[in-house]
Amino acid sequence: MTGDRRYPEAASGPFEEPPLSFTDREDRKIEIRPYDGSTAAFEALVEMYTAFDPADRAQGIPPGKESRVRTWLEGILSEDCLNVIAWDGETVAGHSTLVPDGDDDYELAIFVLQAYQEAGIGTHLIESLLGYGATHGIHKVWLTVERWNHPAVSLYEKVGFETTGAESFELEMAIRLGETD
Repeated sequence: MTGDRRYPEAASGPFEEPPLSFTDREDRKIEIRPYDGSTAAFEALVEMYTAFDPADRAQGIPPGKESRVRTWLEGILSEDCLNVIAWDGETVAGHSTLVPDGDDDYELAIFVLQAYQEAGIGTHLIESLLGYGATHGIHKVWLTVERWNHPAVSLYEKVGFETTGAESFELEMAIRLGETD
């Protein structure tokens, strides 16, 4: 229920918005760009998600079968969602999305392909998505994470998310983005 969701009082940011590029910890040149709606980008995302290790799936996403991946992507790549993609050449290394949940709230989801994890891509992907969101008037973002996923929890805290709720196996975390003009 979005009306009961708590957000930190202090705003975080500003965050750099895409496009941006950087060299990851494995010396790969990574470019982060907003999703452009192209067939090539869609198919590259499908390829990433069908290659995703089932052990890294959380809360039922990403889906396992290609047909379900396509249907799921059609939903989160719609006009009311914001999406950024981390590219290693023509390969999608990671994807992050902001999905509206009520009038002012957006849920964040991030996925980094296993071969690209622990290389700094997740941090850049989240920060650029938050910067992109702030320039589009988004101020309240939340997510859920399995409480034993310590690398993810640490990443979210490093970026500025705060724990705002806890269920038996999940933490809810939230961030308030600073005002931008």
